[in-house]
Parts: sequence; C-alpha cells; structure tokens
Amino acid sequence: MTTDDAQVIGLTLGTATLSTLLIFPFGVALAWLLARKQWPGKSLVETFVALPLVMPPVATGLILLTLLGRRGPIGAFLQNTFGTEIVFTWKAVVTAMAVMSFPFLVRTVRLAFEEINPRLEHVARTLGASPIRVFTTITLPLAARGMVAGAVWAFARALGEFGATVMVAGNIPGRTTVMSVAIYSDVQLGDDGHACQLMGVSAVLAFAAILFSNQFSRWGGAR
Repeated sequence: MTTDDAQVIGLTLGTATLSTLLIFPFGVALAWLLARKQWPGKSLVETFVALPLVMPPVATGLILLTLLGRRGPIGAFLQNTFGTEIVFTWKAVVTAMAVMSFPFLVRTVRLAFEEINPRLEHVARTLGASPIRVFTTITLPLAARGMVAGAVWAFARALGEFGATVMVAGNIPGRTTVMSVAIYSDVQLGDDGHACQLMGVSAVLAFAAILFSNQFSRWGGAR
C-alpha cells in the first residue's frame, strides 16, 4: 500500500461519508412525504428521484457537468456569487456521489415509514401528543432501522460510484481520483495487479458496510 493508494482510499471514504451526511436529512424528509402524504406532482417527484437508477451514470454525469460547469446555470451562479468552482474538484465528487446514492436512501427509508402502523401515531395524537412529538417519539424511533440501513446503502453506493464521477470530476491525482476511477485508470494502463489490489479494498469496504446494515437490522428487530 503506497502513499498514493492511502490518499485515494482516504478521499473515497471522506467524500462518500460527506455525500451521505449531506443527503440524509433531505432523503428522510422526502421519504416521509412520499410515504405519508398525497400531493399534486407526487408521481413526477417519484419518477425524478428514481431517474439515476435507470439512466446511464455517464448521462447523469453529463447533466451535472452541464449544470455545474462555469457556463452552466448553477456553476455560473456559484462562481460569480461565491467564487466557488465545482467541476473537477472534490466538491464535484461529493455531488456526483450524492446524486447517484440519493435514490437508494429515499427508497429504503420510505419503506421503513410505510411499515409503521398508522394506528400507533393516531393513538398518540388522541392522547394529546403534538404532531412534532408524535414524529420524534413514535415515527422516527420505529423507522430508525430503515434510516440507518438507507444511509449505509447510500454510503456503499457512493463508494462504488464511477460513471457520473469521472464525467463531472475527472481523474486528477490527489484531487478527484477515487477508487473506482483509479481502478479504471490502472486497467487502461495495463496495471492489472494494482487494479486488483484497489478492487479488493473496495470490495472489503462495501462488504463491511452491507454486513453492518444487516447485523444492525437483526439487532434492532430482536430488540
């Protein structure tokens, strides 16, 4: 394991963690709205959220590149207003990971909310509990396992993200090179041995994340 490898692994873990933390509150809120409320345009939002699951990742990356580039509507605004550049920086890596993993978080947490018996919340309200108290003391604790599972799945998906990331962030050593991009680059250069080493690390991290999610779900169910 070289210093460059450690940097690549560290960047991958850091950006995957940050992207998961950024999308978590929005994903939980949207999952609750989709699970419990009926409102105009709900089907459109559901479709829009699911798009990254069915679109080619490079197509999603191209959309992000168009939006976040210096001449794109979002990129130009950020550049002119805050002097912040997104494309081909670590911020682009976080953005690509967040967009690609968001559907996994929403779908998992939504199922958790839908599995909660509404009668429990109704009984709490009839006993005088406010909607906020019902949500924080009944709904959230009962959905906690699904929320954790959703976050872990989003993190695992972010670890393996490649297509959108390479489009919007590129392959800049020390700045935007994550494990998936490094593996692809090594294969292109004929360094299969090093690619297999990074692949092994990536597989171990993904396996550990999924194992934690499964064990947590069983532990929570037993309790």
